[in-house]
Amino acid sequence: MEKLWSPWRTQYIESFKDKNKKSGCIFCDSLLTSMEDDTSLVVEKGKTTFTVLNLYPYNNGHIMIVPNRHTSSFDSLNSEEKLEIMEMLQLGIEALKIVSSPDGFNIGANLGKVSGAGIDDHIHFHIVPRWNGDTNFMPVLGEVKVLSQDLLQTKKALLEAYRKLRDNNI
Repeated sequence: MEKLWSPWRTQYIESFKDKNKKSGCIFCDSLLTSMEDDTSLVVEKGKTTFTVLNLYPYNNGHIMIVPNRHTSSFDSLNSEEKLEIMEMLQLGIEALKIVSSPDGFNIGANLGKVSGAGIDDHIHFHIVPRWNGDTNFMPVLGEVKVLSQDLLQTKKALLEAYRKLRDNNI
């Protein structure tokens, strides 16, 4: 399936050529950025995890919960990481409800390359907002997914939603 992208996305893509980012893992590199950084897609940081917009989203608002610790193994997650992953999944759902009022969500993880993981060496968990009718003729006939909102606009809205939720102790 092809994806249509907006030309203003180049600035974000080019940011990964930064000489200071040498870990080889896009998620570990994301840990080094501030949420306020205009080139970062990180929207929330916890003690053991962080939440980031998917650079290649299935739908608008597609976010991922990522352990800070670099690991590919579900079995290696400790109790603190597992608990925070679940809490951040719940918080992410609430933030997405505020931002985009989806009709539902897909939540999951692709464990291993064969399962479809684009990044299989650092485990991460997806939240994909879904709307009635969000699969239309474009992916079916044209093998193209149309994304209607810029990722940095989505980030700005999510940062505000997370602030509201924290202020309300949710």
